[in-house]
Amino acid sequence: MLNRFFGRFSRDIAIDLGTSNTRLFVKEKGLVMHEPSFVAVNTRTNQILAVGHSAKDMVGKTPPHITTTRPLTKGVISDFEVTEKMLKYFVDAIHEDSGFAIVPRPRIVMGVPLEITEVERKAVEDAAIGAGAREVSLVEAPLAAAIGAGLPVEESIGNMLVDVGGGTVEIAVISLGGIVTWKSLTVAGDEMTKNIMQYARDVFNLLIGERVAETVKWRIGSTTDTGDRLEMEMRGRDLVTGLPRQVLVNEGQVREAMYKSVRGLIDNIKATIEVTPPELVADIYERGIVLTGGGALLRGLDRSIAKEADIPVRVAEDPTTATVRGLGTLLVNDVLLRDIALPSTGSDSSSR
Repeated sequence: MLNRFFGRFSRDIAIDLGTSNTRLFVKEKGLVMHEPSFVAVNTRTNQILAVGHSAKDMVGKTPPHITTTRPLTKGVISDFEVTEKMLKYFVDAIHEDSGFAIVPRPRIVMGVPLEITEVERKAVEDAAIGAGAREVSLVEAPLAAAIGAGLPVEESIGNMLVDVGGGTVEIAVISLGGIVTWKSLTVAGDEMTKNIMQYARDVFNLLIGERVAETVKWRIGSTTDTGDRLEMEMRGRDLVTGLPRQVLVNEGQVREAMYKSVRGLIDNIKATIEVTPPELVADIYERGIVLTGGGALLRGLDRSIAKEADIPVRVAEDPTTATVRGLGTLLVNDVLLRDIALPSTGSDSSSR
């Protein structure tokens, strides 16, 4: 009875728990948090020192007893304890100004990857409950992204969405509130960053860090010739002398570095279309493909896909937050949430 009473005053939360970033949407308030999925831990005391942006700023700069980690790999939990603590940190931050002496347990709606197993689903539910949730609903992330992008997912119309995240790329054809055909790839934004690191090593004999490679990707990276002739300095350690060195890298070289990953993405989009029912393909050809996720912002990606697939492609408005906005919509649409939420694995929040 008391739990139901406090439930009326709790802040229902939608969480897009991503490999690279975690975003939180609060009912009636909107997007309230957008933080990197990084945690800094003191291995001597087993205490969490920092979460989010402050933890990411420590990457590559810590002494041996402090580790910076991303507790999710390829969209699923790889370190349960750290994930639970990270979620609890975010949930507590939202409830700090609630005004209650006893913080009400929120209802949480979370997005999960398409290829998630039942064991992995249970880990997500348990982590959310351990972080303070009284009730947890899980939704396939591409469905949530499609809702956030404003696609008519409940209608008998073929909608094709490509969600390009850090750890995974999820390609889905959606109709009547469900996913008809799909592919899930682990070659995503993080892999493209690693491509640049490897290219610097192979071509320039230069060892660069992940943050440098990521900066290069976003500043001058592209998937097709844009005509901009962009270039920038890339700093790292010379593999021959061991001393600091910088080289000038241009847009074409970065494109060459990422070519294999981008090619694989486009080939899998085409392969998904090839196994989609013809009636839905006709809808997709008319309506086009929608890109969401941070990777959708990579310059030229929409044009490269459109050219290869011969189908119009558009980037959703604010693609990085499409998933969490879709999950936020489900916080106020119980009927739709009930229709598309995955079955519970049996995690019991009432006993916690």
